[in-house]
Amino acid sequence: MTTAPERPRTARRGPGRARIARAARAVAARVDPFLAMLVGVVALASVLPARGVVAEHLGSVVFGAVAFLFFLYGVRLPTAEAWAAVRAWRLHTAVLAVTYVVFPLLGLLAYLLAGPVLPQDLARGVLFLTLLPSTVQSSIAFTSIARGNVAGAVVSASLSNLLGIVMAPVLVALLMGGVLDVTGGALGRIAVQLLVPFVAGQLLRRHLVGLVTRRPALTRAADRGAILLVVYAAFSDAVTDGIWATVSVRDLLVITVLVSAVLAAALALTATAGRRLGFDRADRVVLLMCGSKKSLASGVPIAMVLLPPASLGVMLLPLMIFHQVQLLVGATLARRLASRAPDPVGRVGADPEARQKDHHREHPPRTDPPRRRGTPP
Repeated sequence: MTTAPERPRTARRGPGRARIARAARAVAARVDPFLAMLVGVVALASVLPARGVVAEHLGSVVFGAVAFLFFLYGVRLPTAEAWAAVRAWRLHTAVLAVTYVVFPLLGLLAYLLAGPVLPQDLARGVLFLTLLPSTVQSSIAFTSIARGNVAGAVVSASLSNLLGIVMAPVLVALLMGGVLDVTGGALGRIAVQLLVPFVAGQLLRRHLVGLVTRRPALTRAADRGAILLVVYAAFSDAVTDGIWATVSVRDLLVITVLVSAVLAAALALTATAGRRLGFDRADRVVLLMCGSKKSLASGVPIAMVLLPPASLGVMLLPLMIFHQVQLLVGATLARRLASRAPDPVGRVGADPEARQKDHHREHPPRTDPPRRRGTPP
């Protein structure tokens, strides 16, 4: 007796399961892996928080990890390239003005709106995130995708982070001094833990930049590892103090709506300002992408130094949510801008042969017939 050959397993899968699998892959592609690690660290701290002697030793490890993180920032910042591109001072001034003037004003407004509906530490966390510098990696990446001025984005984002070591503590002291104890000791810790390692990295850059650039995976792991350690330590303290008894699902939804509104306002203002200031399209993209971002990588170490340990985990929640929202919105916006952008000759990253073909296509050689000697043109 013969039996029909068994159909492959993939053939027996119904259309419903196939659609679910495709949807799951699409969602996984859109979720930032680093955000998934952050959520995992928060979950780990919620179940197994560091306590007692472990927490004390973890604090020392976190201090060293943050100092090493800013040492790497100093090594990677291209000093010569930054000084060479500072000539575009109008663009960089506009980005810095949005980062350290417009954003704090939006943060004050959001803080006033959030006060009646959120716990005070969460409302302060919304204000704190607006006082931080811009991102570096995502600002440059989104500018490149949108076919903007990549060199300008490198300089603007780097200047924003460099000034953030000083500007963030000053803004926290001015706008949050009434609710936080920002003293000379805190500013001294900023100098020892952030500024001194950064300057040391700049001084040793010529000796170490080759080693750092040849191993991007290791430097990325150091970046993310330091941030994950800080988040774990912060949420361990917060869980010990009962964070999940004070933060509800409703609070998380309110924070998401609030930080999304802050981001939308920043995007609208930077887009309008770019047109009003007369920037060309490439520089408008820089202002849009660099001016609307806030750095989780710089914000977490700064928060560890400036914010009270008992409130650190709660006050970092708005920054973590804002980070994911800005990545999703920035990626979508960059792709849309790229689809509408012209294909300029000599764009950054274009292939030389492709640029030459583009040039000949837009400026074809003359094909006039040869003239006889003595014939007027």
